[in-house]
Amino acid sequence: MDLSKDFMTDFSFDMIKNNKIDAAFYNKWDVKRGLRNADGSGVVVGLTRVGDVHGYETGGSGGKIPSDGKLFFRGYDVEDIVENCISEDRFGYEEVCYLLLFGALPDRGQLRSFEKQLGRQRELPSGFIRDMILTAPSHSIMNKLARSVLALYSYDENPDDTSIDNVLRQSIELISYFPALIAAGYQAKRAAFDNESLHIHFPDPERGTAETILGLIRAANEFTDFEAKILDICLILHAEHGGGNNSSFTTHVVTSSGTDTYSAIAAAVGSLKGPKHGGANIEVINMIKNIRENIADPTDERLLRDYLVRILKGEANDGSGLIYGLGHAVYTVSDPRATLLKGMAKKLAEQKGLLDDFALYTFIEEEGPRLYAEYKGVEKLMPANVDLYSGFVYKALNIPDELATPIFAAARIAGWCAHRIEELIDGGKIMRPAYICVQPHTKYLPIAER
Repeated sequence: MDLSKDFMTDFSFDMIKNNKIDAAFYNKWDVKRGLRNADGSGVVVGLTRVGDVHGYETGGSGGKIPSDGKLFFRGYDVEDIVENCISEDRFGYEEVCYLLLFGALPDRGQLRSFEKQLGRQRELPSGFIRDMILTAPSHSIMNKLARSVLALYSYDENPDDTSIDNVLRQSIELISYFPALIAAGYQAKRAAFDNESLHIHFPDPERGTAETILGLIRAANEFTDFEAKILDICLILHAEHGGGNNSSFTTHVVTSSGTDTYSAIAAAVGSLKGPKHGGANIEVINMIKNIRENIADPTDERLLRDYLVRILKGEANDGSGLIYGLGHAVYTVSDPRATLLKGMAKKLAEQKGLLDDFALYTFIEEEGPRLYAEYKGVEKLMPANVDLYSGFVYKALNIPDELATPIFAAARIAGWCAHRIEELIDGGKIMRPAYICVQPHTKYLPIAER
């Protein structure tokens, strides 16, 4: 639809005015904006056994008491999971997928059987890449991913069956497909919009998720074991984050309507795309790029400090006044994902000769909160969040910027599917929260009288 500039100018002012709600009304009816309490904590809207995010203690008066962050998958501390994978020098994302879906840790036989099942499903349906991805490429790989998930509905002989066995089958297929979906979307985008060569590789069924992603996005289909295991840790840390994060909550809401798996997961992808959610990792990457472009020597702490102040004043980067990669809605003292990734990032920096680059990220982590308090006049706990160091890891692995959020999705698909299954088993009611209408009732006027 071609809307003229005059049409938009004439009508947009009324549209904005007619949708604006007086902020006092939210206080009058005690509406929790953003489903947040006055202290910033989330309004409890459900129960889950899938994941737990712990960022603070609750005092007797109901206020938040800061504490070190913890993340649990099915009751297991994610730090223990990651540290075990590192100590045994093995991949762990597939084990986490099993844990999230089935609610228990697999033994060796169960894990190997599950890995083989995922491997057998890596390749997309015949003709799918040609017909559904290459024919209609997108500038946004996340947009293409959502459309591809919806398109898979047409390739499923039993798409609307919401029995647990069928949804489990669909879930395992989607977890298997996601690396190929994001890789094909990326390759289509490169060829159509960046005038780059098109590289379509067939997935190796013996490779795990991290290995498959790296192999499919690289022209030569090559990577080192160390690179794949670093990416595997990123996937583990992004696989689940409780039922209250926007995309997992979206999965619960859409699932509660009784709709099909593809519609529910496509909705979650759309949620994750947003810059206030999964798209935040791109904001970190763009900020770092902006800093490098505007500072002659990023190792000069005085220059870097001055530029961060300009960012806080809204005079640099995107003008938002935000230092991306710091602070979190739940974590107060620390984000356990960032802590673990920082350790991996340092090892990666040492191996690839990127210690000066790593120092830039640690400087932002250490100085950012202090500068924020000084120039915003607000004392606030602002730990590094997962987006800060995941951005460094992706750059060090030569992963293109536009794949940062799609890789997040390729990890979180496991959590989304677990939450969908949980909602189907234990939900039972369509989610239907209340909105208070503040628009006065008005008598209808015939068109001749307006």
